[in-house]
Amino acid sequence: MPCLLVILLVAFPRIALLLIFFSSNYLQHAYHGLIVPLLGFIFLPLTTLIYAWMINTHQPFAGVNLLILVVAVIVDVGGLGSGEYHRRSRWD
Repeated sequence: MPCLLVILLVAFPRIALLLIFFSSNYLQHAYHGLIVPLLGFIFLPLTTLIYAWMINTHQPFAGVNLLILVVAVIVDVGGLGSGEYHRRSRWD
């Protein structure tokens, strides 16, 4: 069951962010305010989830944890750029 939850969080990070935001104060412990989670929801949802997990579980920002955070940023930024690539190739 935990593996399925992780797969769903990675597949649908925006839905996971909404569910976490409205059902708990998990994001409030990691972020002080509303603007950063809102920007994370729009631009980097997976990175926002990973960062909140690292803060709430008191994980250090070094080694494997830093690698996980960097991979989350790459996945989020890659998702933003691929939409533009496919839009351009469709009309050419």
